[in-house]
Amino acid sequence: MTAPAGKKGPTRSGATALALLAAPLNLQILQALEEGPRTSIELSQATASPPRSTMRLYLRTLMGVDAIERSPSRHLHGSAAFSITPVGQALLRVTEPLGEWLSGAPGGPVELGTPAAKSIIKALAEGWSSAVIRALAARTLPLTELDRLIPKLSYPALERRLSALRMVGLIAVHREDGRGTPYRVTPWLRHSVFTLTAASEWERECIPELTPPIGRLDVEAAFLLAVPLIQLPTDVTAKVRLAVEVQRGSSPVFAGVLVGVEDGEVTYCTPQVGGEAEGWIAGTPRSWLRQINHGEEDHLEVGGDVSAARSVLDALERASGDRSPDKSS
Repeated sequence: MTAPAGKKGPTRSGATALALLAAPLNLQILQALEEGPRTSIELSQATASPPRSTMRLYLRTLMGVDAIERSPSRHLHGSAAFSITPVGQALLRVTEPLGEWLSGAPGGPVELGTPAAKSIIKALAEGWSSAVIRALAARTLPLTELDRLIPKLSYPALERRLSALRMVGLIAVHREDGRGTPYRVTPWLRHSVFTLTAASEWERECIPELTPPIGRLDVEAAFLLAVPLIQLPTDVTAKVRLAVEVQRGSSPVFAGVLVGVEDGEVTYCTPQVGGEAEGWIAGTPRSWLRQINHGEEDHLEVGGDVSAARSVLDALERASGDRSPDKSS
């Protein structure tokens, strides 16, 4: 299995899945093959007859990630038939949280597979991969500070990322006195974290050798997006550490956040795994993905003030069940 040739791959976990699902033709091919194997001619008829060269390119891309497979047709001598694989079926399941999230778009519901959805998903994937979303999830920032924080991205490229994110409603200008134009993430962008984690889970389960592992920036960005969404009982006051073991071995490496809660309100969420905490939750990337996406916490370790830690864990699970924000927020 090889990655599609001639393209620079995404740099963050989950971005490959998003790039695949952003393309309407990929979705059409996978959905058509869910109904059964088809020849290239039958696929063309089922997908609005794209140019043959375009169809070949997309079929190669999907075969490159094992989402579909090609075999001799049993009904037409000399022809090949394509069929969806378990990997492709798992990729289609990522469209469930993605579709729910798109339904909460600020300008009204957006249907997956449309040009509008493509623009949104592309902006999300590029903002995620370039670390722009990680930076803005931590705090409101103007362009000049973002430029200093993300030196690998040129100033014009950074401007394009911000423009794309703002155009589709993922970030907004934070109006305040002072110099510069500060940007902030929108509530809708925060809810995308559950789509991002579903995309990451697909990559780790299905194509780990073709995609980047979950790293420190991915963990920090996910928690920084998700934690402000949680709602806790008013009797919870504690500092809780959320930690992910991003590198295993004799000298494991952890990433995560320290969450401050006072009378049920999250007062801060900082990207650090050190510092004093009454409660803590730790686990591998896969154990956290299972918890966030499916509510399965069997492989997470909970310690210290167990009651406070579990309150945060339960709140994260509740937030993951509501993947689109209230339009009034």
